[in-house]
Amino acid sequence: MSIITLITDFGLKDHFVGATKGKIISGYKEAVIVDISHDIDLFNTTEAGYCIAAAYSSFPKGTIHIIGVDSERHGDTQHLAMQWDDHFFICADNGILSTLTQRKIPQKIVAINIHDRLQENATDMDVFVAVACHIARGGHLNVIGKEIESLKIVNELVPKVNDAQNAIQGNVVYIDHFGNCVTNIPQKLFQEMARGRSYEISFHNKRINTIKKSYSDFNTSEKFTLKDFEGERLALFNENGLLEIAIYKSNPKTVGSAKSLLGLKFRDVVTITFS
Repeated sequence: MSIITLITDFGLKDHFVGATKGKIISGYKEAVIVDISHDIDLFNTTEAGYCIAAAYSSFPKGTIHIIGVDSERHGDTQHLAMQWDDHFFICADNGILSTLTQRKIPQKIVAINIHDRLQENATDMDVFVAVACHIARGGHLNVIGKEIESLKIVNELVPKVNDAQNAIQGNVVYIDHFGNCVTNIPQKLFQEMARGRSYEISFHNKRINTIKKSYSDFNTSEKFTLKDFEGERLALFNENGLLEIAIYKSNPKTVGSAKSLLGLKFRDVVTITFS
């Protein structure tokens, strides 16, 4: 038995997700298939990278992760299979995996070269499924690809520290189901920079001066209950160690969220200034 996860931008209206699962089962009937997300914004490799980095460690070692986002093979964008932290990742060389490789060196990367062994009309996902089933059966990466030393690194959205060492500038890289806006500013960098100094988080002429320990980390009393703080903006480091801007008890469908009420969107700049 092998676990194969799926991250795609396919949505759930069409047949693509179901058909992909059918192909996996046809190729390896013992597979346990787990959906991580099929609602990645179309072709948004940054969002896909965040999701796989946030989710992979919840699975056992040896899990195979198929990432079907911007997966077309063309020009200098080849198909890859990577063994990293004892997991396997299959996707296009479009920068998605650089989220992981910036943290730890891969155990092995191969450029997939089995395309001519498949049917003439095989899709990119057919290639990924064939590779996943091969690995699930205990097959080696060198059988389905040529080993390479590196992959495409995308540093488009990485936090920057100014020369004066008193500010971190990051970007919104993911907006979740609650409308909470996740940045690429890691807690470790914040702690290294803070050194006991006061700080201010700013975006769109709005400011937050405290980082909460949790969403409900408010000073309550007999006079002020948590109910009184609903709708308050807040910042915290989420379970993945990244700075997140949120609205307490937000609901995008009714009262609004950090995305709608604070006007934050993908790529927007968020700055932490120390004094």
